Amino acid sequence: MVITEHLELQTRGNADIHDITDGVTRLVGSSGLKDGIVTIFCPSSTSALTTIEFESGALADLRRLFDEIVDPNREYQHNLRWHDGNGHSHVRAALLGPSLTVPFVSGRLTLGTWQQIIYIDFDVRPRQRRLVVQIMGE
Repeated sequence: MVITEHLELQTRGNADIHDITDGVTRLVGSSGLKDGIVTIFCPSSTSALTTIEFESGALADLRRLFDEIVDPNREYQHNLRWHDGNGHSHVRAALLGPSLTVPFVSGRLTLGTWQQIIYIDFDVRPRQRRLVVQIMGE
């Protein structure tokens, strides 16, 4: 069986990080499925999904890493063409990717003790985002 749901987020942009673990857990629980996988997808070219320990130090380290490897002040061809200032946002999102899949067993996500699902909006302005959550199993 396949069930498709959505999570709505209001973001601030500029590497705004949201812990979406509880929302995904709630959707898997309400699906009625016991065992399977859940895939979260962000239909956006300037945001991404991954897992991390959702605590201020780890989040600050992740943001710093992106500033170091994809400096927002660098010249980007995208900005030269579109003049929207978010060339770095596209590159950062491409590094992490737009989707994440997590298995669940007996209705529970198989995340590690310190592992949370996070959504990162790299765009340069606040956005209303709608994530697709597809739950497959039995």
